[in-house]
Amino acid sequence: MDIIYLNDLRIDTVIGVWEWERRVRQTISLDIEMAFDIRPAAASDALEDTLDYKAVAKRIIAFVEESRFQLVETLAERIAQIILDEFPVPWVRLRLNKPGAIRGARDVGVLIERGRRD
Repeated sequence: MDIIYLNDLRIDTVIGVWEWERRVRQTISLDIEMAFDIRPAAASDALEDTLDYKAVAKRIIAFVEESRFQLVETLAERIAQIILDEFPVPWVRLRLNKPGAIRGARDVGVLIERGRRD
């Protein structure tokens, strides 16, 4: 199976457990890898034969901008589920970074894999 990916997709959202975090928007960064067989698209050179990564990005951006989760774990799970439910993707690996969450660390977050990668 091939991989179509989005790296460093930056989105502003409300995320966090502390009171001050509930009042501000913070930028998260997403790296998303999605299993997809690209051979039909490579043969036809047609958008309808591939995974439209722009459509994936637009859907995720809209969802994350409106979300108000406390935990990055919850947000990551919901994003992965949207991708698996709404796009022809059997497997997704998602890295969600919350830059600046820990002093001294460039970023902190979660890395999850969901679905089946054949």
